[in-house]
Amino acid sequence: MGIDNVEITFDSNTQFILKLILGFIIFGVALDIKIEDFKRVVENPKGILIGLSLQFIAFPALTFLLIWGASQSERTAFYPSVALGMLLLAACPGGNMSNFFTHLAKGNTALSVSMSAISTVAALVMTPLNFSFWGSLLPSTNSLLSVLSIDPIDMLITITILLGIPLTIGMLIAHYQAAFANKIKKPMKNFSIFFFILLIFGALAVNWQTFLDYIGTFALVVFLQNSLALTLGYWGAKAAGLSHYDSKTVSLEVGIQNSGLGLILFFQYFEHLGGMGIIVAWWGMWHMISGLTLAYYWQRKAA
Repeated sequence: MGIDNVEITFDSNTQFILKLILGFIIFGVALDIKIEDFKRVVENPKGILIGLSLQFIAFPALTFLLIWGASQSERTAFYPSVALGMLLLAACPGGNMSNFFTHLAKGNTALSVSMSAISTVAALVMTPLNFSFWGSLLPSTNSLLSVLSIDPIDMLITITILLGIPLTIGMLIAHYQAAFANKIKKPMKNFSIFFFILLIFGALAVNWQTFLDYIGTFALVVFLQNSLALTLGYWGAKAAGLSHYDSKTVSLEVGIQNSGLGLILFFQYFEHLGGMGIIVAWWGMWHMISGLTLAYYWQRKAA
C-alpha cells in the first residue's frame, strides 16, 4: 500500500476534542491581543509587514518551488499527499509557541505578539487562498484537490468558525475585562499547549506502525521545510533591513506554524490521505524541538 493510501486512525470524538483545544489556543492568543498591536502596524509597519510578507507570500512560494523542483525527477519527487501536507502547513499562520520562543531567544516580543495577532486574523482569508492557489499549480496536488472537490469558500467558512469565534471572544474579554484576561491567560495557554502536545503524541501513537514505516520520508520532509522557513524568516528579514533583534523574531514567527489548525483541516477534508496527516502531526512535534533549540542558541549567543 502506497503512502497516499495510508489512513490515519483518529475517531470523531477525538477530532471534536482537537477542535475544542484549538479554540482554547486561539482564545488564549486573543487574550494577549490589544488595540495597540494594530496601532503599532500603522505607526511602525516595517517589521510586521516584512514578517507577514515572508510568512504568507515568500514561504508558500518557496515551498511550492521546493516541491516543483523535486518533482523534476522521479527519484526525488514527493508523494502527492506529502506535497499537499507541505502546502497546507505553508498556508497556516504562526503558532502561539513563537511568542515564548522569541522571549527565550531575547528577540522582539512585542513584534512577535503583533505578528501572531495579525497573522491569525489574516489566516481567515490567506490560509484557504494560499492553499488552493499553490495546490492548483501542481498536477499531482491539483488532481487530489479535484477528486476531493475542495471548495476554498467552504474552507474559508470552516477557518472562520475555528479561528474567528474564539478570536473574537478572547479579544472582547481582553478589551472589556482586562483584569480577568490577565488572570486567566497564563493558565489558559499552559493548559492548551499541554493538551495539544498530548493529542499530537496520541495521533502518532495510535498510528505508530504507519509512522515507523515512513519515518524516513516524514522526518526528512519536515526537517527540510521547517529549516527553509526558519532560514527564510531570518535572512529575509535581514535582507529587508531589519536588525538581528527583529530578524530572530521573524524567523521564529515564520518557522513556528499553527499545526493544530493544519491537523483539524486535514481531518475535515483529507482524512483518507494518511501521508498528509502524519506530515502535519510530525511538524507539530518537530517545530517545537527546532524552535526551542534555536531560541536557546540565540539566548546563549546574546549572553
